[in-house]
Amino acid sequence: MNVYVKEKAMNVVDIMIHLHPELSDEQRSHIEDTVSANNGVMHVKFNEKLPHELNVSYDPDAISVGTLRKQVRDWDKDARLIGL
Repeated sequence: MNVYVKEKAMNVVDIMIHLHPELSDEQRSHIEDTVSANNGVMHVKFNEKLPHELNVSYDPDAISVGTLRKQVRDWDKDARLIGL
């Protein structure tokens, strides 16, 4: 019996989200945990040198940028999305 698996190319989008620079380490950790728990998110990390910059790599076929933005804005209503 032959089994054929149709492979799907995965799209990857990188975005940067600017947040308030005075978020606590605990808040940053919670944001990373929340965003990384989403199906389709491959990488979430705050920039160590610029702690107000959150870098996210995700598959837009699995999760929308609007969902990611809402999750981050639950912690910082003024967060700004920057495409890369």
